[in-house]
Parts: sequence; structure tokens; C-alpha cells
Amino acid sequence: MGRIVLFGATGYTGRLTAQALLDRGAEPLLAGRNESSLNALASELGVELETAVADVSRPESVRALLGEGDVMLSTVGPFTNWGDPAILAAIEAGAAYLDSTGEPPFIRRVWSRFGPAAAAAGVPLLTAMGYDWVPGNLAAALALAESGPEATAVEVGYFLTGSGGGTSGGTAASVVASMLEPGFGFRDGRLVTEATGKRVRTFEVRGRRRQAVSAASSEHFAIPSQFPLVRDVEPFLGWFGAATRPLQLSAYALAGLTQVPGAKAGLERLMGRFAKGSTGGPSEAERAASGSHVLAIAHDRSGAALTEVRLEGVNGYTFTAAMLAWASIRLLEGGVDRSGALGPTEAFGIEGLEAGVKDAGIARI
Repeated sequence: MGRIVLFGATGYTGRLTAQALLDRGAEPLLAGRNESSLNALASELGVELETAVADVSRPESVRALLGEGDVMLSTVGPFTNWGDPAILAAIEAGAAYLDSTGEPPFIRRVWSRFGPAAAAAGVPLLTAMGYDWVPGNLAAALALAESGPEATAVEVGYFLTGSGGGTSGGTAASVVASMLEPGFGFRDGRLVTEATGKRVRTFEVRGRRRQAVSAASSEHFAIPSQFPLVRDVEPFLGWFGAATRPLQLSAYALAGLTQVPGAKAGLERLMGRFAKGSTGGPSEAERAASGSHVLAIAHDRSGAALTEVRLEGVNGYTFTAAMLAWASIRLLEGGVDRSGALGPTEAFGIEGLEAGVKDAGIARI
């Protein structure tokens, strides 16, 4: 039997995921670029775990982590910058792959560039298998399945509850990397390139009207693949409150600036000063004080709402670690019999994913 290789184990999400794996009886190989940090993490976890040094700047070291039948679980971000070596290593080794990214440019790359190669190699690729964007995929699939063939569009909304919980350094770096790349949407039956935040929509959440801004996500690829009658997929992020409109304007401004020769590199350097990557994240108490609310509304061709599904549960970071652990164990056990780039409901089935999402702390209400 193979093993789970947790690459990026010493980062914020990696540490949470290592503990979630142990809680479920798995003993991953801990991999990262710093040997002393890996040894310290193994000691903190209180279990004798194997460690291995690997660095994306040396792709051969990443490839050396894997053998056929292994599972590559990558939490190394920003994925737009550093994600390729892990996925290439998995395809070459014949190892299943999943990651924690929420970055639209990398998600698009997985589906368009790496998906066909993985399908030819018989390797399943599950990108964005954390809070970004698993719960929305599940909610959308439930709403569409319950609506039947009349459903041709679906809206998805992600919202925070409680005190918010804060943001990790890795998330901040990923947001910066994504804001400087083109966004996309699925409209009128095809994938189109468009600015992030093109639309603002208001949803009712827990009796309050809350604004959300359109976002590029894995739903744009996964939902049409599973529901070929769907012509429009529209995910929204409602994390920003009163800053929603200013964020939309900022996204448009950045999109324009990146078209100026030489401007993108300068913006990357400037924004990178304020988002330095793996610098920790919210504490256990902060995560416990916050939570998630995710909804999906299926519509018919006229725009009439058919079915609404709502999910609620734990903080996004807590969910991500538990979801990655659940999914990687299922992959190791051979619970996915398809290959290529897969959406979460394609990989595990709607009922199977619903059970996994509940195990990770978010359930239908």
C-alpha cells in the first residue's frame, strides 16, 4: 500500500492537516524544504513520523518523494508560483494528487494543462480540495440534482459567520498572486476570461442581506463537467462586508495596470512586501469563534429559482485541514476510480462528498 506525502507540512495549513490526518489514523510522510522545521513538527505531533526534505526549486527532490500508489497532498503556496512541481511529480510517479489551493489561475492550469496528461497517465487530480472550493461544489451539485433537467444555472455564495477568524500569511500571499492574473467565468455554456469581481450580488444570510462579489473558482470547471445542461455558473464571495464595492473597484484597477508593460512585475514586488507567505494564521480559539455559511441556488432558463441549498459549520481553515485529510485517505484507499482533473463530487459522488464534508465540520441545514 502507498503512503500520503504531505508536502508543505510545516506551513500553517500543513500543520493543521498533519494533525487532522493523525486524528483519522493516518501517518503521513512530512515533507518540506527545512529539515529542522520538519523534525520539530514531528516532535510536536508526538508521533514518530518519517520526514523528507524537498524544495520546489529542485523538482527532482519533489519527484523523489513519490512512488506509484502514493498520494501527493500539497499545501505549498502560492500555488500560482510554486504549485507545478508537485503535480508534475504526481503524474510522472502515478500518484494521486490533491491540494489546498483556492487560487483561480492555478485551478485553471490544473484543468486545462495538467488534466489531459493526468488522464493519459491514469492519475486523479483533485485541486482546490479545501474550503476553497469544496462546500460550494457540494451545495451546487445538491441544488442542481434536486432541481432536475430544468436547471440551467446555479449561483453559489460563501460567507463567514462569527468573529471572522483572521487570515493566514499563506492565504494573503495567494490572494495577491491571484489578483494579478486574469479571472474567468462560465457563461452561456463556455468558459470566458473576465475580471475578478465583475458582479456584486446580495444574498440573505441568517436573516441579513449581505453583499458578495463574483469570483473565479473550481465550480466553473467541475459543475459543467458533471451537469452538462448547466449554462451559467456564478460563485460569489461574501467575506468582505462594507469593503465589497471598494474591492471590486480595486480588482478592476489592478486588472488594468497589469496590462501596462513592466507594471505587473512591479506590482508583484510591491504587494509581496505586504503578503510574505507562511507567517502563521488564526489561533485555535479564533477559529473556534468563527464559522462558515455556504449556499447554492439553482435557476431555470427564465431565471426563476428552483432549489436552494444551505450548508453551515466550522471555520474555513479547520474545514480545509479536515477535508484534505478525509479526501487523501479516500484516495489512498482507492476510493476514486477516475483520472484526470476532477471536481470533488465527480471524484467521490454527491452522497460520498456530503459525508466527507460533514466529517470535516460543515453540514446541510
